[in-house]
Amino acid sequence: MRIRIAFQAVLTAVGLILLSPAVAHAHGDTVKVVVTGQREGHVTADVTWENDGDAVEEAVAATVNAVSPDGARTQGPWRLVRDPAATPAGWTTAESLPPGTWKVSVDVGFPALGHGALEVGVPVVDPAPSTGTPSHAPATTQPLTPTPTPTPTSATASKTQAEPGRGPAVWWTTAGVAATALTGAAVGILLRRGRARG
Repeated sequence: MRIRIAFQAVLTAVGLILLSPAVAHAHGDTVKVVVTGQREGHVTADVTWENDGDAVEEAVAATVNAVSPDGARTQGPWRLVRDPAATPAGWTTAESLPPGTWKVSVDVGFPALGHGALEVGVPVVDPAPSTGTPSHAPATTQPLTPTPTPTPTSATASKTQAEPGRGPAVWWTTAGVAATALTGAAVGILLRRGRARG
């Protein structure tokens, strides 16, 4: 019983091996590669069977190379991976091209041979504008405000009112000085007369 199961497994494996080339032969012995462009720098391509145009369902072994028009810059080789955002025939690269113009070529080696090429332009993406506040705000000129004049207090007002007339105390002081001066002058005159008579 075990020998029969093992024999059936071997026959199944041999049948699958023989069937695979037959399936590939039904689609043709070459694949068609159409480089469709780029998306955010990632190369995009469609890989289908040459004869019937069916999408290649098998894993694809392919290399992607890019060179600038003057030959000074090169990118790759990269491999193709399934593009989940495209049709079943869509493939792309995990890496992205820098901005510029590139001559892109894709060479497929499995499940069949195929080649495609296209000149691709990758635009320069402007950085997003900053939403933060500037670190240095422009200086604003504040208008000059006049210095308020102090309101006179009651003491200042009484002093100001007393100064023009000098008040009674000042008058008596002035009168006393004048009287003293007159008295001294009178005494001096009397002394001179007394001397003159003697």
